[in-house]
Amino acid sequence: MFFREFISMGLQSFRRQHSLVEKLQFLVKRCKSIESLEQIHTQMLVNSIQLPLLNDLLSRIIELKDFGYSTRFFATVPVNSYAFNVMIRGFTTTWQRFDLALLYFAKMKHMNVKPDNFTFPFVFMSCGSLSEFRMGKSVHSEALRMGLLMDFHVAHSLITMYARCGQMGFARNVFDEMSVRDLVSWNSIISGYSKLGFAGEAVELFRGMKEEGFVPNEMTLVSVLAACGTLGNLSLGKQIEEHVNNTAMEVNSFIGSALINMYGKCGELESAKRIFNRMGSKDIISWNAMISGYAQNGQSEETIAMFKTMLEIGPEPNEITLIAILSASASLGALDMGKWIDDYATRRGIHNNIYVATALVDMYSKCGNLECASKVFENMPERNQVSWNAMITAHAVHGQAKKALALFQRMLDEEKHIHPDEITFVGVLSACVHGGLVDKGRDIFNQMSSSFGLTPKAEHYSCVVDLLCRNGLVNEAWDFVQLMPQKPDEILLGSLLSACQKVKNVEISEKASELLIELEPSNSGNYVISSKIYANLRMWDDCARMRVLMKQKGVSKTPGCSWIEMNGVLQEFVAGEMFVNDKIRRILSLLYDDIALEDTTVVEDSPYSDT
Repeated sequence: MFFREFISMGLQSFRRQHSLVEKLQFLVKRCKSIESLEQIHTQMLVNSIQLPLLNDLLSRIIELKDFGYSTRFFATVPVNSYAFNVMIRGFTTTWQRFDLALLYFAKMKHMNVKPDNFTFPFVFMSCGSLSEFRMGKSVHSEALRMGLLMDFHVAHSLITMYARCGQMGFARNVFDEMSVRDLVSWNSIISGYSKLGFAGEAVELFRGMKEEGFVPNEMTLVSVLAACGTLGNLSLGKQIEEHVNNTAMEVNSFIGSALINMYGKCGELESAKRIFNRMGSKDIISWNAMISGYAQNGQSEETIAMFKTMLEIGPEPNEITLIAILSASASLGALDMGKWIDDYATRRGIHNNIYVATALVDMYSKCGNLECASKVFENMPERNQVSWNAMITAHAVHGQAKKALALFQRMLDEEKHIHPDEITFVGVLSACVHGGLVDKGRDIFNQMSSSFGLTPKAEHYSCVVDLLCRNGLVNEAWDFVQLMPQKPDEILLGSLLSACQKVKNVEISEKASELLIELEPSNSGNYVISSKIYANLRMWDDCARMRVLMKQKGVSKTPGCSWIEMNGVLQEFVAGEMFVNDKIRRILSLLYDDIALEDTTVVEDSPYSDT
């Protein structure tokens, strides 16, 4: 009798606790605050409730993004794979603490908890985000030994990890070894190739995917449109837009911005604007795509006009917006706009962003304000290779050769993880050009390969040729050109031809001119300089021959162009153009009168004038 009563009481107690667990599980899933979860946690402690409710509670704490509570609570949970998995997932997706995700993965193995197909995708994601290629490769081996690469999620995350580490060969091997592929498999490999600049491979895989009967989705099209922009493949880009229209796919921020970017990179700004206007709601990505399209195509005035419209009716600009506007300001020499962006970035607290600050250095330099460029550079909390290059180049183009060379040396001394690249040496060699430092220039050119393992390119040879030419060493410059592994380009030959004009070297000018006209048959400057060289030496027949050749090829001289900024408005002047406003015409008339008056005064005061 007693035994039956004892059993009955136990069953009732079990049923009550089981009912309580179900109720608490129900409440955990619906909790929207940490305070409510803490109350449930208290009930669990009072009633000695363990798994699986502890795992449910841990998962909900992570979903509510309480970092401290989740890590403290995890320490109280009995060791199990589910708890480790939700912690690793939380560190990866909720807090982007990829280092802690890998740390907990190591802890998991140390405690002999077996990882599974829910563990590896987030471990691979963390390895990729930290560019931990070696660790990712090691974890790949573990997943292979456990036979988990047949799982789509594991395989896809592995492809993405290798792509983020820049190892597309390994990513492609994983893809090729998949016995069965789905749409995500194709998207993962196409996206990897596209983001790393292997646009041709991305397009090739896209075609292979369609041949196998897969219908591309939004993610596929975004990746392929980026590849089309890189390749300038306007035809395929238009086909993709047609596919979007035919399938009634929504032109949302992702598809719309990808189309705008593609058309912008292909120079089809009217089509880009058409897509932009077609979009219902436009977010910051869409605006940036349109603004960057104008900037990339050299339409600086349209870039700034679009930015002003964005300030009136669009979202708040971000770092990408400001970089595009600073680039446009630099191209136009619009210092007032550049200063406004500087003030705006400071008010927003993004002036120390490494990319914004570097763009400010470039803008101030190109607008002629080296003092402000130096101030921004010196106040940067961190600098990258581009930052150093911008400041070195700024000093170089402003003729401050010693400062450019000193900054180059400072870069070598201060930055242990940043090394000079090809652009750095263009800046340093340009400094030698402007400073007339022939021996130093020769030495730096030789250091490129001997000390830094860099192969000089056409622009470096151009700098040395320019350096030699400016110092009258035309024969040495021509000998230097002969040693180039590649054919000289028009910039290098133009520098050589100009130098020949100064030193009246007909022999080398004829060689340079012949090569230049082959490269640029429509450039009037090549014919004009050659004819002037002959004219200066009174070689009239040869001078006339160049003029006749120019006429035969239908080449006309391009008119000069300049502009000035007044009260925030840019006024452009083209030689021979009479379309100027009345105020400018009156000022020009006054200048002409003053010049005429000065000429009269000079003649009257001359000791050779009639008395």
